[in-house]
Amino acid sequence: MSQPSARAAELAVSAQADAFLTEPQIATLTTLRPDGSPHVAPVRFTWDGEAGLARVMTVASSRKARNLLASPGSRAVLCQVSDFTWVTLEGTATVVDDPARVHDGARRYAKRYWSGPPNPPGRVVIEIVVDRVVSLNV
Repeated sequence: MSQPSARAAELAVSAQADAFLTEPQIATLTTLRPDGSPHVAPVRFTWDGEAGLARVMTVASSRKARNLLASPGSRAVLCQVSDFTWVTLEGTATVVDDPARVHDGARRYAKRYWSGPPNPPGRVVIEIVVDRVVSLNV
């Protein structure tokens, strides 16, 4: 196993929060529309604590991907909630269509959710470089 990156160490994600983020649950992803209003969508995602990277599988034509493509370098927020426990991951998001990275995102998704994600034309992965973690009861 590789050593945690400096970025992951800076995030100070507790072992409990890290474990919570690997449970096969749904989260909300918030991005900003071009007019500045928030777009919130339920998503499945994966968390790579060593890299400080969250990934969301989607298609380039989705509202969430279009929001990010319209504003390169913009931020996104993922929030996973279960009862009175939650973890929020915030960071800079990028829509990636590189086949190797999309494949890696799909592989990680299949491992977390026990089945592969849909594979429609135009599939991409949103990668969020997490720089802020907020949590409660973990």
